Amino acid sequence: MKEYKYKINGNNYTVAVGDIDDNSAQVEVNGVPYKVELEQTKVKPVSVSTPKASPAPRTASGEKVIASKPAAGGKGSVVAPLPGVVISVAVKVGDTVKASDTVVMLEAMKMENSIRAGRDGRVASVNVNPGDSVLEGATLITIE
Repeated sequence: MKEYKYKINGNNYTVAVGDIDDNSAQVEVNGVPYKVELEQTKVKPVSVSTPKASPAPRTASGEKVIASKPAAGGKGSVVAPLPGVVISVAVKVGDTVKASDTVVMLEAMKMENSIRAGRDGRVASVNVNPGDSVLEGATLITIE
């Protein structure tokens, strides 16, 4: 039994708490035994759901749309500065571009990023389509 001493309104009390079973306890106050019923509190169970990994995006034919990082980008390559999803491609093969022209809009971390040509020239190839996922360093467009 645990024993506690209290002073309430100038009166001294010695309280001994005995066994506690479920919602009742054996308590002795100044030598007088009492059976005390404890109030039950309901605790709501916390459910934690683990997120499921989503599969990599695929084209209508079932092929993966993630462009891999190139071994080495050429001088005329416009590469993805960070991983993301291509929102739009503003040029097509044969178009003439200036260095400041936006050639691709890339969504990364819920933000739209304008990818600029970086040099003047003619578009030799477009390597991505809207909706494609690309990794950092993937060649988006090649300029001659």
